[in-house]
Amino acid sequence: QVQLVESGGGLVQAGDSLKLSCAASGRTFSSQTAGWFRQVPGQEHKFVAAISYIEGRTAYDASVKGRFTISRDNAKNMAYLQMNSLKPEDTAVYYCAVRNGYIASSNSYEYDSWGQGTQVTVSS
Repeated sequence: QVQLVESGGGLVQAGDSLKLSCAASGRTFSSQTAGWFRQVPGQEHKFVAAISYIEGRTAYDASVKGRFTISRDNAKNMAYLQMNSLKPEDTAVYYCAVRNGYIASSNSYEYDSWGQGTQVTVSS
């Protein structure tokens, strides 16, 4: 099973940018879809973005489209989430996850491995 470690979270002001990183162990990352989800206390994981290993096809939640960009570097076993124009409502714990299918799915239950999460706090 792939091990995932997120980094790059922190406390920023509204309008600032952050780049989250997800380091994956193992040899299967290049043939897996990677996704980012976020969670606030008392709620389930919510989809943010995903990137397929097929042609790097991407999918975004409407709330982040145009502000966030997901990318991957298969040679380094890394996935990234560039977050621009951050808003207080983006405050959450952000999780990286991978799945064995090629679809950039928004369904959290389709993802097989998850990281421990990194906190992002956006102040107004």
